[in-house]
Amino acid sequence: MKEKRLFDSVGKDLSAGLVVFLVALPLCLGISLASGAPLFSGLIAGVVGGLVVSWASGSQLSVSGPAAGLTVIVINGIAQMQTFEAFLTAVVLAGIIQIALGYLKAGIIGLYFPSSVIKGMLAAIGLILILKQIPHFLGADDDFLGDLNFLQSDGRNTFSEIGFALSQLQLGSLVVGLVSLALMLLWERPFMQKVKAIKLIPGALVAVVLSIGLNFLFQSSFPALAIANTHLVQLPEISGPATLLAELRFPDLSVLTNANVYILAFTIAIVASLESLLSVEAVDKLDPHKRRTPTNRELKAQGLGNVISGLIGGIPLTAVIVRSSANVNAGGETKLASFFHGLFLVMSILFLTGVLQHVPLAALAAILLMVGFKLTKPVLYKAQWRLGMDQFLPFIITIVAILFTDLLKGISIGLVVGIFYILKANYKTPYFFKKVAGHAGEQIHIKLSENVTFLNKASVALTLHHLPENSEVLIDGSASTYIDHDVLEAIENFKTVASEKDIRLTLRDIPSVATMNMH
Repeated sequence: MKEKRLFDSVGKDLSAGLVVFLVALPLCLGISLASGAPLFSGLIAGVVGGLVVSWASGSQLSVSGPAAGLTVIVINGIAQMQTFEAFLTAVVLAGIIQIALGYLKAGIIGLYFPSSVIKGMLAAIGLILILKQIPHFLGADDDFLGDLNFLQSDGRNTFSEIGFALSQLQLGSLVVGLVSLALMLLWERPFMQKVKAIKLIPGALVAVVLSIGLNFLFQSSFPALAIANTHLVQLPEISGPATLLAELRFPDLSVLTNANVYILAFTIAIVASLESLLSVEAVDKLDPHKRRTPTNRELKAQGLGNVISGLIGGIPLTAVIVRSSANVNAGGETKLASFFHGLFLVMSILFLTGVLQHVPLAALAAILLMVGFKLTKPVLYKAQWRLGMDQFLPFIITIVAILFTDLLKGISIGLVVGIFYILKANYKTPYFFKKVAGHAGEQIHIKLSENVTFLNKASVALTLHHLPENSEVLIDGSASTYIDHDVLEAIENFKTVASEKDIRLTLRDIPSVATMNMH
């Protein structure tokens, strides 16, 4: 049954995989460049993320590859280990540590991030994508396309870069960016989607092809508008299998006697694991089917990916929210979309170098502007405001903190604020949770306590996740005076899962999330 569902959506997944590939290609190259690693190493990490991690992971929609959040660690790691080959040994060891963490069930930490903080992270990533893509859209940014940090390597920051770009604007890039954006907006209009041929072709692909044609037109007829090579996709030259093999690097195992390699490996493993857990938790919230990613399996999958990436010359990889959200927005349904994006990366390396080097970054920036807006729509801010200060403050503080620092620091600050409100809500009333266990077909009675807070989210989510198929379940909130929004959201998401598992679900005195949003 699972195989049928997987391949039933192959058309949507192929289309989404193509869009993710267009976004991932410059990100892989840019992140490896920013990390001080060989250009090819980012592509290797992207390929491994698509071809290996997609199948090893239990997530249907997340996409793995090199992450901007690891660039500083990679730069310092290569400098500390003195050679890139020695650094690769640390990547392999980090992967082994991640696999061990998966078997130790450390993935449970992924269930303890408050919903308000995760939504804040998504909104912040959306804002950053918009702000960071404006300079590329204008054709005047030397930083790599996936740079998400507030402070940049060129000495400017997110906001001052926009001012600089406005003063150095390339009219050709602006025209390409505007045409690409207008075409993608038009492509999504209902009257356009009624045309079967249009529905089958991603608007992003059409925009990229059109952008190449526009730049050729500028070069032949309007030289003043021609886009500079520095603002086109840059790819390493691969002329055949021999060149490809020459680009591969292998770990230097002689550094296994150096204690520093283990410290570096542990650092990579912890940071990469946290980024991956945050990303899959965020992607699960974007998933229209509300599927949950098994977090321990995710750690093992990421670990396997890093072992393979390190063995053949790739930089560390994680589940990446930018690529994953692009996948969701492009209509991806299953892990096939991530796998297809990996196949397209391989094809681009082997056969499409000549074509892809003509793609303007302004067109790719337009795609990311669309992704960014969908992550940070005004309706999201209104919904969080209606939930009250205990949800809105962690949400907005997380956004501001990520905007002015980086992903992990911002999440940490938001988490501290979220924990404050959790502890405040849990100060007076202890938690208890009753479940009358039964076999499939029998009634399972889950009685919630008087005060159910976010601290109970993990146990509620795990209990619901492990309920047997074809059972009758009653979730009873009649004794509850307070049920946290995160717990209500977990119960709401379970409704979708229950119908798919033939679970007959009854809710007693459980307010709906929609009702909560109206207060």
